[in-house]
Amino acid sequence: MAKNIKFDRQAVVDKATDLFWKKGFHATSMRNLQDEIDMRPGSIYSAFGSKEELFKEALRNYTDMTLTQIESLRNEFDDPIAVLRTFVKAQVIDTQTDAPNGVCMLTKTISELTQENQELIDVAKAHLGEISQYLVALIKEAQTLGLVNIKRDSSELASHMQIQIAGLRTFAKLNGDKILLNAKIDDIFRYHPFA
Repeated sequence: MAKNIKFDRQAVVDKATDLFWKKGFHATSMRNLQDEIDMRPGSIYSAFGSKEELFKEALRNYTDMTLTQIESLRNEFDDPIAVLRTFVKAQVIDTQTDAPNGVCMLTKTISELTQENQELIDVAKAHLGEISQYLVALIKEAQTLGLVNIKRDSSELASHMQIQIAGLRTFAKLNGDKILLNAKIDDIFRYHPFA
């Protein structure tokens, strides 16, 4: 009789997320996964179907962690702009030292993969869209409170913010000066288009 091996799926996905986030999809071998999550390839395939399916779960996990972070900040601050500013600082500054990689796992995936992995690219794009919708909701709330110009398109502002986060995360890899990074993040909210 075959033995059913029990494992903590979330713990495995968390470890796989960190590994994929650090190394990227292609640079993460099955051997790397086996060593990191302490499962044999046969068990990985049995539990997840394929490396691609495990990667999809890792992308979902990464997205859920990001959305949970926004929700947590929303519970901490009454001011939606304070939520957005703190979120950007966490994404840009904190990830440089407190995460497997300072670059967003979703944008890294889109940049790394080619049409051969179009399904994974589409998954990453969809998850970025989910995060964008959370940002849109916060911007709309800020507009209602008179903190952001009501004439500005909230979706465009959310896209602008995501572009700024991606750029600043790259900039932070070149210049990790926290004072400078904080100033650049404050500039996002001080000048057009949020003013």
